[in-house]
Amino acid sequence: MSDETNTAPAGENAPRPGEAPTRGSRGKRGPRPDRPKRRDVNGWVVLDKAVGTTSTQAVAMVKRALNAKKAGHAGTLDPLASGLLPIALGEATKTVPFVMDGRKAYLFTVTWGVETDTDDAEGQAVGRSDARPSPAEIEAILPDFIGEIMQIPPKFSAIKIAGERAYDLARDGEAVELVARPVEIDRLSLVAHTGDTSVFEAECGRGTYVRALARDFGRRLGCLGHVSSLRRTRVGPFTEEDTVEAEDLEAFRAATEAGEAPSLEDLVLPVQTALGELDQVPVSRDAAARLMRGQSVILRGRDAPVEGPAYATFGGVLVSTGTIERGEFVPHRVFNLRS
Repeated sequence: MSDETNTAPAGENAPRPGEAPTRGSRGKRGPRPDRPKRRDVNGWVVLDKAVGTTSTQAVAMVKRALNAKKAGHAGTLDPLASGLLPIALGEATKTVPFVMDGRKAYLFTVTWGVETDTDDAEGQAVGRSDARPSPAEIEAILPDFIGEIMQIPPKFSAIKIAGERAYDLARDGEAVELVARPVEIDRLSLVAHTGDTSVFEAECGRGTYVRALARDFGRRLGCLGHVSSLRRTRVGPFTEEDTVEAEDLEAFRAATEAGEAPSLEDLVLPVQTALGELDQVPVSRDAAARLMRGQSVILRGRDAPVEGPAYATFGGVLVSTGTIERGEFVPHRVFNLRS
């Protein structure tokens, strides 16, 4: 839908008194209400994304509700999936890689007897089977999918082939050949079984496709299968206890528009929440100033962490992420969080 442009001089097409406006005419518009200026919001919103919402829509929802200047998510969650979608705001966007590299946990249902071209319920059936696995047969194959395994991603995935997304090529009807790549599965268990469906829990590393697991389960068991529901229950340091609902965001937005001043703390977690797996290094005011200028600082005392990734704070406020090397904190990213 596009706007029609009126190129006539002002007032030339205006309706006469008592006439309805005609096509191409435009009456006088009142002053447009001032839109509130976007504000700096720093931290994490862990949205419990609903089925049917895209990750891009979810980010826009959070950004609009909080009137935030800058936002981005830490790992796409398919529209047909629900659960944790961590959304970084402001300075928290600098910590996105730490969350994306974290372990993830899923609760998912596999429907047996049908394999689809997308490996989930959205795709077209490409194979059928009357066979159904028993719980014992399922349990017997799970150890083979734990640890580092080689996995072929789904054809409908964001993997790039010669610069093109695999899902774009697949939608255009082109042949998509993806190579197996290593992924890590930390834990995999069967939690329920009803004959036609089975429910699993999985904990895995970055790059693992649960849809591919369901596909490979079905092929290994000789009954075929696809993911019919998927919920993400953990991403890095974030769990379901950290989540907020879309309704919470709408309530915050409505309260703000009504002139109230709801607390951001009820929705937004501190930036450094994303760094929970790193060592924390408290530093002095002078050391914090040096780090903010991109300069290394010498660490003193017995409690200084050993070498490796870490983050520095002053007065409990995040100053920098970096690495500890030969007794020094070497800054990689600095944060402007002090009021």
